[in-house]
Amino acid sequence: MFITFEGPDGSGKSTQIKLLGADLAARGERVLVTREPGGTAIGEQIRDVVLSTRNQGVRDETEALLFSAARAQIVAQVIRPALAENKIVLCDRYADSTLAYQGYGLGLDLDALRAIIHFATGGLKPDLTFYLDVPAEVGLARRRRGESNRLDQKEIAYHTRVRAGFLELARAEPARWIVIDGARAVEPVQAEIGARLDERMGARIRQR
Repeated sequence: MFITFEGPDGSGKSTQIKLLGADLAARGERVLVTREPGGTAIGEQIRDVVLSTRNQGVRDETEALLFSAARAQIVAQVIRPALAENKIVLCDRYADSTLAYQGYGLGLDLDALRAIIHFATGGLKPDLTFYLDVPAEVGLARRRRGESNRLDQKEIAYHTRVRAGFLELARAEPARWIVIDGARAVEPVQAEIGARLDERMGARIRQR
């Protein structure tokens, strides 16, 4: 099973994916937790390039292709092999982030991005996507208290477009997406993710 976590920067998804992974592992499930971009040696190098504040001159098209290159590597090297071993794969960001950030955020053509995504992934889509929603201002305030990357430094209007894009994607595929209010404290968000997973999957994963 392939489960992804999406959300604006500062939504808490990285914290929640680790908590869910630990919970599932404690229940005896075979779980792989990874992230995008990254998750492989090559992907982590691409991550450093595309997110570095030193690279302010990167073109929008270059940004989209770099993210897709890292995605192609992790799908082939990590995600597909884990799924073939019947592991539950939890991925912190995936292809929906390209549509939200480079599509809705930067204004690149969505159909072109979908074609690139299909090429990079071979058509692999998540079975389930948790989207942690926070207003752009809240997410950026959280991010700027700690680590900050090149995308964090973009104007608020860009981040607002990204959030709107995520919500549009979620509305288009309600069978796959579960929208969670990420503006709350860690514990209630964690509890809702667990409950919604039970509800969606009939407790098949989390309870034996």
